[in-house]
Amino acid sequence: MQTALTRLTGVRHPIVQTGMGWVAGPRLVSATANAGALGILASATMTLDQLRAAVREVRARTDAPFGVNLRADAADAGDRVRLLAEEGVRVASFALAPSRELIGELKGAGVVVMPTVGARRHAEKVAAWGADAVLVQGAEGGGHTGEVATTVLLPQVVDAVDIPVVAAGGFFDGRGLVAALAYGAAGVAMGTRFLLTSDSTVPDAVKARYLAATVRDVTVTRAVDGLPHRMLRTELVDALERSGRVRGVLQAVRRAAGYRKLSGTSWRRMLRDGRALKHGKDLTWSQVLLAANTPMLLRASMVDGRTDLGVMASGQVAGVIDDLPSCAELVERIVKEAEDTCRRLTASR
Repeated sequence: MQTALTRLTGVRHPIVQTGMGWVAGPRLVSATANAGALGILASATMTLDQLRAAVREVRARTDAPFGVNLRADAADAGDRVRLLAEEGVRVASFALAPSRELIGELKGAGVVVMPTVGARRHAEKVAAWGADAVLVQGAEGGGHTGEVATTVLLPQVVDAVDIPVVAAGGFFDGRGLVAALAYGAAGVAMGTRFLLTSDSTVPDAVKARYLAATVRDVTVTRAVDGLPHRMLRTELVDALERSGRVRGVLQAVRRAAGYRKLSGTSWRRMLRDGRALKHGKDLTWSQVLLAANTPMLLRASMVDGRTDLGVMASGQVAGVIDDLPSCAELVERIVKEAEDTCRRLTASR
């Protein structure tokens, strides 16, 4: 199933596995790549040396193209861009819009640039700056999300830009892939669906929590960091939503201290990042601290298996997923279902 996305990136199928923090490591990315889809390595929680080691581990596991997700606002973003060029990484994706300069440097090194956006105007901006493709996430997607559903946002972006558009938010099967292609997308991106595979390193007990969830168990809350964040409703989410200001600050400080110890980030750096995040937003300081160490909250669940202490970012599709296939089985199933759907639609004319 060839599209503008497969031609641009060199993968066999128009399917992308998103760069989920603590989830999209070398094992999942290489399994996705070997299945013929585009695996994206999450790098925000890695040091520069860890990122280089992870890229080389993926390369040792597969000869297929893959990508790396970067933070455009990272202090060492330039060094990471040069690392991708040196290591021959095919695709760079971004959760926040990269600058015109970063896009230019990546393109000059032959790296495909694919930012993630949640609004038409953001897609128009990065396209004007030279992005090769854009990943559009609707409100159904997991993690930080907007308010516009994929079925409304996607056609707006497709009509606004002339670069390949990848649809994210609410996709998990071949029928969704066909629907996205019908809207004019060049492929689909999925996070929760790839998290729930046998190749994912997320602890089995955590996967079981996702599989047991219904669509009503996936919520959007501002209690974690003041921004709309789609996740499973857990004990922590309930506690944060019930917390008063003093208790919220104490919880945030405790978790921030844990993240600082894990990451090696200084208190000065965390406070500086917090002030930058707070600028222009109506956030409490407890929310600022929680936002600064959200990676720690994700790690508690995705690595340590402590669903009582961590957050579990999730798309709404968690409520309709009930199995743990391998990445190879998943991609093969989606492509076959998409082809069967196309044939059925053609035959019904």
